[in-house]
Amino acid sequence: MARLVVVSNRVALPRERGGAAGGLAVAMRDALRRGGGLWFGWSGELGDEPASAPEIVTAGKVVYATLDLSHADHRAYYLGYANSVLWPLFHYRLGLFEFRRDTFEGYLRVNAAFAAALKPLLLPDDLIWAHDYHLIPFAAELRKLGVQNRIGFFLHIPFPTTEVLTALPGHERLVEALCAYDLIGFQTSNDLRAFADYIVNEARGEMASDGTFTAFGRRGRAGAFPIAIDTEGFARAAEHAASAPDMKRMSESLVGRALIIGVDRLDYSKGLPHRFEAFDQLMERWREHRSRVTLMQVAPPTRGQVAQYRALRRELEGLAGHVNGKYAEFDWVPIRYLNKTFSRNALAGFYRMARIGLVTPLRDGMNLVAKEYVAAQDGNDPGVLVLSRFAGAAREMEGALIVNPFDVEAMAEALHRALAMPLEERQKRWQEMMETLRRNNVGKWREDFLRALREETQTQAAA
Repeated sequence: MARLVVVSNRVALPRERGGAAGGLAVAMRDALRRGGGLWFGWSGELGDEPASAPEIVTAGKVVYATLDLSHADHRAYYLGYANSVLWPLFHYRLGLFEFRRDTFEGYLRVNAAFAAALKPLLLPDDLIWAHDYHLIPFAAELRKLGVQNRIGFFLHIPFPTTEVLTALPGHERLVEALCAYDLIGFQTSNDLRAFADYIVNEARGEMASDGTFTAFGRRGRAGAFPIAIDTEGFARAAEHAASAPDMKRMSESLVGRALIIGVDRLDYSKGLPHRFEAFDQLMERWREHRSRVTLMQVAPPTRGQVAQYRALRRELEGLAGHVNGKYAEFDWVPIRYLNKTFSRNALAGFYRMARIGLVTPLRDGMNLVAKEYVAAQDGNDPGVLVLSRFAGAAREMEGALIVNPFDVEAMAEALHRALAMPLEERQKRWQEMMETLRRNNVGKWREDFLRALREETQTQAAA
C-alpha cells in the first residue's frame, strides 16, 4: 500500500499533546499512526535565513519533517499573502484584503522551497495530501521538479464565487496552480459549484457532472468532502470531562444559570461583534433572562501581528464591557470573555454543560465547533445548537436553529427560543444531528478523500 505523505502549513509534532490538537491534527495523526507515513510542513520557527534542509523526527511509524522559515519569508508568505490576501478574500471580506506583488512572490517562493525540501524525501508511489490555502501552488512547484506522484489538495476554508475571486490580481495564475493537483477537495457543494463556475466561465475549461475538469492544459477532478470529527471519541471525552475539577468549578460559578458558549479563534470571519450585540438584544427584549443566563465566549488570540485582528480585539473588549456595564449585578456578569486557549478535553466538558452552542460565523468552510458541541451533549438532556447559515456545517446540522448572523435581532430571537425549547424537541433535534455525525465521522472523510485520489489516478493512467 502506498505511503501517505501529509503536507500542511504547520505540523503537529508528537511532543504536542493531542488534547490541544485541532481537527486536522486528529484526523492526520490517526491515519499516519495506523498506516505509517510522513508529515511535512513549517516548524513554526523563524530565523534570519530560511533553513537549508528540514529537521527530521521519527516517532513510531511516522516521520515528521519540518522546515524553518526566515522572518522575511514569514512576513510575505504567511502574514502577507496567506492571511492578508487569501484569508479575507476567501471569506468574502474584499475591503480587508491587501494585495502586494512582493507578498505574492514570497508566497510562491516559500511553496517552491517546501517542494524542494520535500522532494528528496519522497518515494515513487507515495500518496501526497496537501492542506489548505497556504499551499495552493504546492503541487505546481512539485511538478516543476519532475514529481509525478499522486497529489491531492483539501481546502479547509470557503472557495469564493468567480465575482469575488476575480477581484484578486493574478487570480488566473493562482487557479492554474491549483489545477496541478490530481484531486481538489472542498467542504461543501457550494464551494465546488463556485470552482466549477470559474473553470467554465473564467478559465474557459470544461467540467463534467462527476467533477472531472480540464483547464490550463491539465485534467483533474474536484469534489465536496465535508470534514468531520471523531464523533465517538469526542463524546467519550465530554462524558469523562463532566466529572473533572474544572467542570465542578464552572458549575459552582454559574450557580444554576444557563450557559451559552461560543468558542472561536479571534478572527473577523467569526461574527463575534454581532454575537455580543445579539446577546445584548436578548437581555434588552426578554428581561426574564437577566441574571439567569451567562454567555461565555472563548476567543484565543491569533495573528496578532495583523492590524485587523488587533482592532477586532479592541472592539470586542469594548462591546463586552458595554454589555456587562449595562446589565451586570453584584453576583452576575453577563459575558465572560476569555482570550485564552483551553485543551480539547476542557472544551468538551464546557460544551456538555452549555445549554446553547452559539456558532455564528459570517463565513466558514465547515466549523467543527458546531459538530463538537453536538457530540458533547448528554442525550438525555441535550443543549441547542444555534448555527449560522454561512457555516459549512449548516448543510449537515439540520437539527440546529439556523440563523443569519447579520440579523442581530433574529439571532436574539433564536437564543430566546433555544432557552425556552422543551426537552422533547431538544432531544429530537439532537438525535437527528448525532446520527449524521456518527454516519459521517472523520475516518469516513479521510478514507473517502484518499479513495477518490487513488481512483482518479487509476483513471488517468487508464486514459
